[in-house]
Amino acid sequence: QVLLVESGGGLVQAGGSLRLSCVASGRTFSQYVMGWFRQTPGKEREFVASIGWSDGITYYADSVKGRFTISRDKAKSTVYLQMSSLKLEDTAVYYCAGPMPRPDYWGQGTQVTVSS
Repeated sequence: QVLLVESGGGLVQAGGSLRLSCVASGRTFSQYVMGWFRQTPGKEREFVASIGWSDGITYYADSVKGRFTISRDKAKSTVYLQMSSLKLEDTAVYYCAGPMPRPDYWGQGTQVTVSS
């Protein structure tokens, strides 16, 4: 059984920063690529960023490139999403998932709300 647990969401003003965490347990992810997605009501879930667990190679959606940074701590089995210069349109539920590109495992999600 794989368990992904996100944390770190909350309310932040536009231009502010938040760091999301995703702790993975239940199996080894050493060969996987892990990702962050987000979803707003009435819209499809969209890709935000991904990282190779072993090689650290990262990819970003154009909408967050230069503002968000994905990273991982192997010792803690944790994937992070550092979000800076947040915009109103970044408001969403953020999900950790893997393995990419078509995840079998998803976290429960954490709400990020950006206010003006």
